[in-house]
Amino acid sequence: MATKPVLYSYFRSSASWRVRIVLALKGIDYEYKSVNLVKDGGQQNTEEYKAINPMGQVPAFVIGDTALTQSLAIIDYLEDTHPEPSITPKDPIKKAKARALAEVICSGTQPMTNASVSNVLFKGDLDKRPEWSRQWIEKGFTAYEKMVQETVGKYSVGDDITIADICLVPQLYNAKRFKVDLSKFPTVMKIVDTCSQHPAFKAADPSAQPDCPEDLKK
Repeated sequence: MATKPVLYSYFRSSASWRVRIVLALKGIDYEYKSVNLVKDGGQQNTEEYKAINPMGQVPAFVIGDTALTQSLAIIDYLEDTHPEPSITPKDPIKKAKARALAEVICSGTQPMTNASVSNVLFKGDLDKRPEWSRQWIEKGFTAYEKMVQETVGKYSVGDDITIADICLVPQLYNAKRFKVDLSKFPTVMKIVDTCSQHPAFKAADPSAQPDCPEDLKK
């Protein structure tokens, strides 16, 4: 019997969340292993975990003796090995636009709001983090709102779920957490609301994960 792949994840890590959405969409069975980013100074910083992911980040996806890291690389692997349902538009222009929307979140927004960035920038003064994070989330969502006007259908790019939606939805968690005024982004919110009704997005939600604290479960 083949061993299940293992996802090293943290319930509210947006990068891990992206991978969970794809695993659920494609119906891939896996083992969940929690890496608590807060407990004991951050379990991602242990030598044991860094042997799996030298960057000390989640997610990591282990297949047999092979460890894959970085959410988009893991998602590319899952798309190549489990092509249906596809999250990649067949049309080259739509594919590029979906990827660009994803990168607005993955490269231009989420990294700037990461706790590791705030800790260095503000030297542990967490009171300064919300304003900083709001600034970057608003910048990213403003760009997404404008760009998605060219492609929006039921989802971000037409009527099928793509990598754009998979990256967008987890970022909303942080937007709410840092009290971003979401009324500025009606198209973004409509897309997120539609995605949130899909079983795969529900299965990947932080509240559905085994390491989610009871007081945060829906």
